[in-house]
Amino acid sequence: MKFKFEPNLKYQIDAIDSVVGLFEGAVYTRPEDRIFDVYKNVLKITKEKVLENRDKILKENEIDEDSAKKSDELDFCVEMETGTGKTYVYLRTIFELYKKYGLSKFIITVPSVAIREGVLKTLEITKEHFKNLYNTKAQVIEYDSKKMNKVRGFCFSNHLSIM
Repeated sequence: MKFKFEPNLKYQIDAIDSVVGLFEGAVYTRPEDRIFDVYKNVLKITKEKVLENRDKILKENEIDEDSAKKSDELDFCVEMETGTGKTYVYLRTIFELYKKYGLSKFIITVPSVAIREGVLKTLEITKEHFKNLYNTKAQVIEYDSKKMNKVRGFCFSNHLSIM
């Protein structure tokens, strides 16, 4: 059995666009900027511009600013109901951030082994779907403290990488 993913669900696209829109105005940057041979994400945008973008997104999505608990911190939350495709949305957001801004390093933290296994499975079954949408593949590394060479590989890779 093969899953078919619908790439055009409006509420998912709106969520993805809202996150990507936070960084509107940032220039596309390849991770060629090295620090001791480690490739890093480089995002050239001011905090003030990100907060301005946030306010614009809140208004566009008709989100009451009081309920959004606005602050001057760069800490954002996307809330979605159960069963709406949150995992798909944040994975696709990774590809969009890579495409639009050149961000290439992403670390997903999860609260349990079961959720980690679910995320890894979703990454596996969406590999071709995202390759078809973005013409690129993500290198997926499962963190294992006994295999630090994989973590090192994540740090030194200049490709789209998810750990």
